[in-house]
Amino acid sequence: MSTLPACPQCQSALTYEDGAQLICPECGHEWSAASTASSTLDDIRVIRNANGHELKDGDTVTVIKDLKIKGSSLVVKVGTKVKNIRLADDDHDIDCRIDGIGAMGLKSEFVRKLS
Repeated sequence: MSTLPACPQCQSALTYEDGAQLICPECGHEWSAASTASSTLDDIRVIRNANGHELKDGDTVTVIKDLKIKGSSLVVKVGTKVKNIRLADDDHDIDCRIDGIGAMGLKSEFVRKLS
């Protein structure tokens, strides 16, 4: 049995298909299945590096600018390699662990993806 999306108006899970249309029996709302698929793709956030390449969890990146760490005298130098990044939805796009410094957040505009 396939899983159909909930009604966008009343959030009812009792939707059914009628040809290319989806119908909600509770409120009577009808919408096309194609519009539902495209709206879910638009909601996905794409994080890109300084060169415009898409980043994914587990990628290896390199830092392209010296970055001072707030509240510390440490600096992340240009060319520092960061392995196994995790994408985040915070003010920083990347959560990572840097050798000698520890866990921190980076902005994607200051990194370059290694192939």
